[in-house]
Amino acid sequence: MGELVLQGPVAEIVARNAVTADDVARLRREVFRDGVVCRPEADALFAIDTSCRSRVPEWDAFFIDAVSDYLVNREAPKGYVSDANADWLISAISRDGVVCTRTEVELLIAVMERATAMPASLSAFALRQVAHVVTDGDGPLARGRTARPGVVTADDVAMLKRILYAYGGGGNAGITRDEAEVLFDINDRTAEADNDPAWSDLFVKAIGFSLMAATRHQAATRETALQREAWLADDSVDVAGFFSRVFAGGLKGYKDAVMTKTGVENAWRETNQAFAEATAAAETIDTDEADWIARRMGRDGLLHENEKALLRFIRDESPDVHPSLAPLIDQVA
Repeated sequence: MGELVLQGPVAEIVARNAVTADDVARLRREVFRDGVVCRPEADALFAIDTSCRSRVPEWDAFFIDAVSDYLVNREAPKGYVSDANADWLISAISRDGVVCTRTEVELLIAVMERATAMPASLSAFALRQVAHVVTDGDGPLARGRTARPGVVTADDVAMLKRILYAYGGGGNAGITRDEAEVLFDINDRTAEADNDPAWSDLFVKAIGFSLMAATRHQAATRETALQREAWLADDSVDVAGFFSRVFAGGLKGYKDAVMTKTGVENAWRETNQAFAEATAAAETIDTDEADWIARRMGRDGLLHENEKALLRFIRDESPDVHPSLAPLIDQVA
């Protein structure tokens, strides 16, 4: 984890397996007064976080702020999380695909909330943390959870929305296929459970948008991102307002949110223009999309209620339902 781990205040803290408020103040003052500016310094913070069982709330706040600032703001272009940095973060905070601590879950989401652009894989990974606690009932998000495994709670829905909002706020308006797969996995595992009603609404709209309302997201290359650093730093993007409009309405609400004259359009003017030109095509479900949704529906031989609601959404919102979906649509007519 770099030479920094083996000397000074960092080494002292790691050796005693405890971090105090005075330690945090000293780290801010002596070691990280300019923030975390390189990977060895970030590794040093992870060494403290993973080794210290005794810790104060000041440490968690400092750790999340310092590492998220490093990943999002310290490497050009500001606001952009590269594929390499996303992979490093995932590797640093998880074992066998599951994030180790609640602090690291909060770090993951803080990075997403701070960033203007990031790989789609980061959002899908974050969603899988919620899927894990819903289906298996363990992991850091399970702390204080009273519901049995296999039930989606209001808190679960709130966390799923927080992740989707964080990723979508950077202009990634469409739900990606990877995100949709995670949501479908959750639905498959909880189909007959007494889930919070908000789960059905989120599932139907998110999957429906992934099929009809946006093109597939392609993460920008580092070179492309460097060329557009100016708009990545645009503070006018209204993240919460944008996605609250998306989930507040149907497909029309989605289009209205994307085409608004303020906020997101300032940062994504060219994207929104292309969206407007391709709206009719985007609303039409193509063969690939139809094949995917047909494979995902009724895997156990039954159409469950959320799947029926999704089919009704497709029937009502899509102007041209693909023929391969017609037998499924007929079942909910």
